[in-house]
Amino acid sequence: MTNGEQLILMEGITKSFPGVKALNNCRFELLGGEVHALVGENGAGKSTMMKVLTGVYQKDEGRIVYLGSETEIPDTRTAQNLGISMIHQELNLAPDLTVAQNIFIGREPRRAFKLFLDENKLHEQVRELFRRMNLHLDPRQPVSELTVAKQQMVEIAKALSFNARVLIMDEPTAALSDSEIEDLFVIIGELKRNGVGIVYISHRMDELKRITDRITVMRDGSYIDTVRTDEVTTDQIISMMVGRAVYHESVPDTKAASEEIVLEVKGLNRGSVLKDIGFSLRRGEILGVAGLVGAGRTEMARAVFGADPIDSGEMAVHGRKVAIRSPYDAVRHGIGYLSEDRKRFGCMVDMDVKTNVAVASYGSYSGPLGFMRDGAIGLASEKVVETLKVKTPGVDQVVKFLSGGNQQKVVIGKWLTRDCDILIFDEPTRGIDVGAKSEIYKLLDELAEQGKSIIMISSELPEIVRMSHRIVVMCEGRITGELSRSEATQERIMELATKRVLKEAL
Repeated sequence: MTNGEQLILMEGITKSFPGVKALNNCRFELLGGEVHALVGENGAGKSTMMKVLTGVYQKDEGRIVYLGSETEIPDTRTAQNLGISMIHQELNLAPDLTVAQNIFIGREPRRAFKLFLDENKLHEQVRELFRRMNLHLDPRQPVSELTVAKQQMVEIAKALSFNARVLIMDEPTAALSDSEIEDLFVIIGELKRNGVGIVYISHRMDELKRITDRITVMRDGSYIDTVRTDEVTTDQIISMMVGRAVYHESVPDTKAASEEIVLEVKGLNRGSVLKDIGFSLRRGEILGVAGLVGAGRTEMARAVFGADPIDSGEMAVHGRKVAIRSPYDAVRHGIGYLSEDRKRFGCMVDMDVKTNVAVASYGSYSGPLGFMRDGAIGLASEKVVETLKVKTPGVDQVVKFLSGGNQQKVVIGKWLTRDCDILIFDEPTRGIDVGAKSEIYKLLDELAEQGKSIIMISSELPEIVRMSHRIVVMCEGRITGELSRSEATQERIMELATKRVLKEAL
């Protein structure tokens, strides 16, 4: 493969679905040995554009030029045969098969009369593939034993086994730790040197500035511009993406948080996962919780919410000691929890907006004989849609058809309808675009100003530093430090997040 040669040119691409023009005269170009970012808000048309390129959808108008020749891509097999592969955010591997079996599934080398698999040749082919990628993995290891990052490497190897010249990566770092992201970037560097063209879809601006060569921006199904990464600022990219002023999270005024303690946790323990957790939360405060992947942040949130049992510890809400043994107990005491996995634990994706908004408050909407007051539920959900600016055709829309940011707003609306005083946000902006992030930031600030108390868990240090009144840092299941807004820096947080807790000698 030659670096700098034009691999892909998509021009005048238009695609419509019933009642919706998903793509309108869009353009995209990819060169060999280039990492080209494709960015835009959820619903901008990025996925549709890539589905046209990979044969999932057929374009209505326009042309695709591949290696200098105009090409039709009627299905995914054609795209794969051309050397165009896509690695989706949700990995598609068989966990019970080995690394080698996953890579060459259905294409395994066979011995005499093609009756038996040739395991030795299979493993040698995979080792050769890994040598090209400078990747150190055992082809015989079951995929179920690999980390998410290593599974992603297997997906990349699988794509390259088809001699992929174009590799599309959709949010490849969403579930990775910092060290795993570094490993991925090394692999991307190897692919670039080998002339592979990479389409990189991500909402993380710092990553785009670091590893991409060019950026193409889409908005509302239209092509906006293509720019060189080293010639544009992050603010300019965001401005092109959203086409409007973006809310910048404010530096919290510590005076805005009351001295009134609404939640106090003491001596919380759960096996080896949580060790002597203690903290307090004030009225009108955003308390940030920072730490590396595996530090125990989510486990702490689930314990406070009663989703996981604890071995010992005490909790007090508004000065009264409470026993929270289940989420029902937590909700009864005014605590709401927004899980980092909103599709699994946050909302019922196959139900409509109004059902999701009302589900935590059904007791308030039942009549004397137990019948639900649909009118009241409809009014409450319409108020949430209006207040949170949820982009939906109506409250009867099924939630799975909303963008990630709007799904997150529906989950928030559920707890606001319940009128919870204490809200635990676990990775509130994960997987959502810049415009939706700015709206979530603004909402968090407004909730704090209204006197709601918020625990915000985030892996994005700039986000947690800017949004929090105070920050507690966790490492290996313990709280290793607490920082005021004036003390908090990314360097200080990382120091506490990597601090190994040593047991004191008896």
